[in-house]
Amino acid sequence: MSNTPQIEDLVGTDDPSFQHVLSCVFGIQDHESRTYLVLLDNPGSTVAELAELLDRDRSNVNRSLSTLLEKGLARRERRLLDPGGYVYQYTATPLPEAKQLLHEALDRWAEKVHGAIDDFGEGGT
Repeated sequence: MSNTPQIEDLVGTDDPSFQHVLSCVFGIQDHESRTYLVLLDNPGSTVAELAELLDRDRSNVNRSLSTLLEKGLARRERRLLDPGGYVYQYTATPLPEAKQLLHEALDRWAEKVHGAIDDFGEGGT
């Protein structure tokens, strides 16, 4: 069974932090939500820069960034380097947009819960 916080984990939490809400609503690990918050304060960071800021190895940071990209919480841009080659820079989805994504996900979940309540007792369930 996964240790990933789920939206249901918010029920009964009297004073959840923004990071906890982020983790639960998007079903991401706490270290991934922490990566988002650090990225929010450090736009345009590379994996190496984030690894140093987070005190985590690059492979773990890469996995966290992949999850954030998948959830729409980060964007990646390729920057060409003068001597040749390129590096990826990551930027967090702006906070107002991330908050909107959170509200929408919570609203969808609440609608399902309301539906389960309304449907209870109908048709033998």
